[in-house]
Amino acid sequence: MNGIKVYLAEFIGTFFLCFAGIAAILSTQEPINSGAGLLGIALAHGLALSIAVSLFGGVSGAHFNPAVTCGMLVTGRIKLLNAIGYLLSQCLAGVMAATVCAYAFPPQTVGDALLGIPLPPPPTPEFTIAPTTVLIVEGIMTFLLVTAVFGTTVDERGKAVNIGGFAIGLTVAMNILAAGAITGASMNPARSFGPTFVFWLGARGENIDLELWSLHWLYWVGPILGGIAAALVYHHIILKEDE
Repeated sequence: MNGIKVYLAEFIGTFFLCFAGIAAILSTQEPINSGAGLLGIALAHGLALSIAVSLFGGVSGAHFNPAVTCGMLVTGRIKLLNAIGYLLSQCLAGVMAATVCAYAFPPQTVGDALLGIPLPPPPTPEFTIAPTTVLIVEGIMTFLLVTAVFGTTVDERGKAVNIGGFAIGLTVAMNILAAGAITGASMNPARSFGPTFVFWLGARGENIDLELWSLHWLYWVGPILGGIAAALVYHHIILKEDE
């Protein structure tokens, strides 16, 4: 029963983040055009994650992100089988959130925004984002995010301050404002996987298929490497003296 509770918490918490993030992006597109812009998108992601962490931190540890789960796994804070359950719950939540948004928003909006898939801007003769840039920037942003997670939910000194949800959500919002225009600022493989998979299902046979999947691996490798690096640094250096 405890397993079901934690996986459900991971599912709902990840749904919070993915639904709010995707819907915010779609709302900035025509014919809706809320006018929220990048700031609104950043706030939607940050606020949703803050709420989810506050709600479910005591149930599942509030990972809501495969990169966080991988960081917890390499530092021995979660067992492998439980980590697999977390990852499946998170990815399923991303797919469910994307499915709801694809149904709720106009087809034009969904198509123009590619269902809110975190991606670099289309290349132009003057400016192109290289795959290595996406990999590095996503890794750095996730490093900062997982550092915030460890500092506020693992480190007893940070837990005593009791601002975990606030700090983690602000880190996501900060990263989106800083690099959302470069990579889409995913920091979360489940957040990338959900809309990519759902959009692919609806667009199979079109040329967009290969373009979506050809970049998708960057949004797994970058965040997971960044998350693992942050977890190891915090575990072995920042926490070492106290442990």
